[in-house]
Amino acid sequence: MQAFLKGTSTQGTRPLKEKGAGTSGEKKQKSVPWVEKYRPKCMEEVAFQEEVVAVLKKTIEGADLPNLLFYGPPGTGKTSTILAAARELYGPELYRQRVLELNASDERGIQVVREKVKRFAQLTVAGHRTDGKPCPPFKIIILDEADSMTNAAQAALRRTMEKESRTTRFCLICNYVSRIIEPLTSRCSKFRFKPLANQVQEERLLEICYKENLKYSKEGIAALVKVSEGDLRKAITFLQSAARLNTDNEITESAVIEIAGNMVDEGYAATQIINQLHEAIIEEELNDKQKSAITEKMAVVDKCLVDGADEYLQMLSLCSVILQQATQSN
Repeated sequence: MQAFLKGTSTQGTRPLKEKGAGTSGEKKQKSVPWVEKYRPKCMEEVAFQEEVVAVLKKTIEGADLPNLLFYGPPGTGKTSTILAAARELYGPELYRQRVLELNASDERGIQVVREKVKRFAQLTVAGHRTDGKPCPPFKIIILDEADSMTNAAQAALRRTMEKESRTTRFCLICNYVSRIIEPLTSRCSKFRFKPLANQVQEERLLEICYKENLKYSKEGIAALVKVSEGDLRKAITFLQSAARLNTDNEITESAVIEIAGNMVDEGYAATQIINQLHEAIIEEELNDKQKSAITEKMAVVDKCLVDGADEYLQMLSLCSVILQQATQSN
């Protein structure tokens, strides 16, 4: 029996070492999406949202954070900003214990508010970090995509925000502030995140190209900025896709346009095609009457797509109007 145990222990020791070595090697080779790899780690790295960052820095210095409501277009740094602020408040050790992040589009019902949110909010915490630095005696609950929460869940959240104000701060993140009920918005400090300026996006993309040793053309970077429409997350995703597509060549305008895509039969979204068509129609040599007729049809088609209409039929309907107007004499 003793020999058996000894044999087992010696056999069990070697694979553990090999496994450990393999794991560290895998971690080195592990590929991370560039959106996560270049996500701001501190508030100074947040791009183009100077007013929001300045106000948050002042509140963090006083260790008195109000309930927050971040709203604005996607890819403008809403989630990154609050995560960076939480890291500065709590440090790397306490961050996981003090911050609860929920995506309200997945977990948006009243039961989630009553169970997960309420249970976490009721926990009390100390006012010191493990490194000895002062730390606020409250936790942070981040509700991403809060505009997807039901009205009943939002109403339940209102009461929780009041009762647990001593131990918890809430940060609601949404694209459309009009979908958040008034009792919640009145309890939060509201911050609007603006679409990123073209120059800011260009600087960040060039920085990533330098760090990833990518070859690029000025036209390719300009195309990335154009198709992303102020959404830096989309621009970085397109840049990574273009880099994977053209491993030996540079990032060109044609490669970016191919990645961005504009055809339904290849699996691209009809709403994306409409956005690109809108720019093309505005720049086209048509008179104002023709442009107004086409853009009015675009608005109708966009509404139908939101309501769940068939993409192929709606695009056929739009193309017929474009063809009809384009063939008319000026």
